Amino acid sequence: MSSSQAGSRAGDQSGGNSSLKGPLLMAAAMGGFAIEDAFIKTLSASVPPGEVGLALGLGGALAFWVALRRKGERFLDPRAIRGAALMRNVMEMCAAMCMILAVALVPLSVVSSILQAMPLAVTLGAALFLKESVGWRRWTAILVGFGGVLLILRPGTQGFDALALIPLAAVFFLSARDIATRKVDPTISSLQLSAWGFFSVVPGGILLLLIRGESLVMPTPVEALLMALTVAVGMGAYVMLVLSTRLGDIASTTPFRYARLLFAMLIGVIVFGERPDALTLIGSAVIVGAGLYTLMREIRLNRKPVPTPETATLP
Repeated sequence: MSSSQAGSRAGDQSGGNSSLKGPLLMAAAMGGFAIEDAFIKTLSASVPPGEVGLALGLGGALAFWVALRRKGERFLDPRAIRGAALMRNVMEMCAAMCMILAVALVPLSVVSSILQAMPLAVTLGAALFLKESVGWRRWTAILVGFGGVLLILRPGTQGFDALALIPLAAVFFLSARDIATRKVDPTISSLQLSAWGFFSVVPGGILLLLIRGESLVMPTPVEALLMALTVAVGMGAYVMLVLSTRLGDIASTTPFRYARLLFAMLIGVIVFGERPDALTLIGSAVIVGAGLYTLMREIRLNRKPVPTPETATLP
């Protein structure tokens, strides 16, 4: 074999490995986020959800503060708490409150299914508030996707559970957060936005405690360990998500975001004894199908796909 042939084969193998790393890391990140949700749900059985939010916010903000220090960037930057950045932080706080409460009170399968409507909601918000062009195909996908949400919620029927509106509220706030992110001063680094995003969970946790009339409790050693693991798993999943976006192309990597739904349903069934009914499964499939179609249209039109909850602050 000639040296040029050997080099070509090595390059092909390297490219193949790289093309696999992105999707694999994305799937692993989604599994990590699903495990984080399971930890939150477990903790919330004995620890107030607001206290869990406090632990997550402080732990994540501390980790990003260390990262900012290492890069020589400031956390206390006035630009991060005014204008669109301030709006983004407020929406992050509201979204965190809804997400933590939803995970604590609503079956994981339902929470994760409704959360998959995020890309559709952001596309809708971008069209309405940022005047971005959305063709009839994506408008149809949005309507079909939210039809899937209605299948899960079933308003006006005996199967309707008002608590399922909590993750829907989270979708609203997360969409507003991502729309605000597009208007944030570009000189504010993604690392600063991420640090403030986690820190915003702290006042959200405090508000949850006040609204629910709960007080802080002293966690047992096992609960304290589980809180630490929740932060560690969440941050680990976040890092894998960053790596996946850098190592894989959008078309091959982004569809694996929907693996979170599969992981959440498996954990819900195996760990928490959940039994998603037929309408929930059908609604989930409709939402995922509409989201994937929207993604493919974005790629075909050579546009950056709308951000999802985990990637809105990534570089």
